[in-house]
Amino acid sequence: MMIIKQIPNTLTSLNLLSGMLGIYFVLEGNIHYGAYFIFLASLFDFLDGFLARVLKVHSEIGKELDSLADLVTFGVLPSFILLKMITQHSDLGYLPFFVFIVGIFSAIRLAKFNVDTRQTDQFIGLPTPANALLISTLPFLKERFPSLDQVFNEPYFIMGMALILSFLLISELPLIALKFKNFGIRENVFRYLTLLMGLVCILTFGLGGIPFVIISYIVLSVMEGLITKNAKVD
Repeated sequence: MMIIKQIPNTLTSLNLLSGMLGIYFVLEGNIHYGAYFIFLASLFDFLDGFLARVLKVHSEIGKELDSLADLVTFGVLPSFILLKMITQHSDLGYLPFFVFIVGIFSAIRLAKFNVDTRQTDQFIGLPTPANALLISTLPFLKERFPSLDQVFNEPYFIMGMALILSFLLISELPLIALKFKNFGIRENVFRYLTLLMGLVCILTFGLGGIPFVIISYIVLSVMEGLITKNAKVD
């Protein structure tokens, strides 16, 4: 029984290990490896929560460990990816360290999530895994669309994007949580649209389509929020 209780925490630790390995490879200049380790960590992150519920071994230690692992993998690692994207093509001294704001605001986002009781059926603010997936696949997007080279090689564009994403992490923006209480179309139309858009983007653009997936996810969430708000007013 003690071994079963440790399965979710072991998976969470593998999430953390993936983040540390990703940081190492990004610092070595292998930015794409950062994305691969974020994909792997996302799988571990899903499985640890899933198995904790299935095995009924949820614990407060596991919850805190999960947040610490997510901070490294989905906060610190994306910050280093952005830093490497800037320093590969320009020399601005210490200015590129501004992108570490992503890691700081990821920590704030995770701390808020742990104490916010509203985030059961939806997220408030951009989830750190979604933010990390968007950032880590920007190099794939640049390869898919070579015409974007000049844009993504512009350090101030990357720093501006880091600022916007940091704001989204801690914003009061309600976002869709892909948790199905039932599979009815009416109740889950925006969840199904999110999954459909994600599938289309990835099949069309490969890993370079993931930033479009996250952007469409945000747009659809805003649309759902506006429709829900108007329905309550009526």
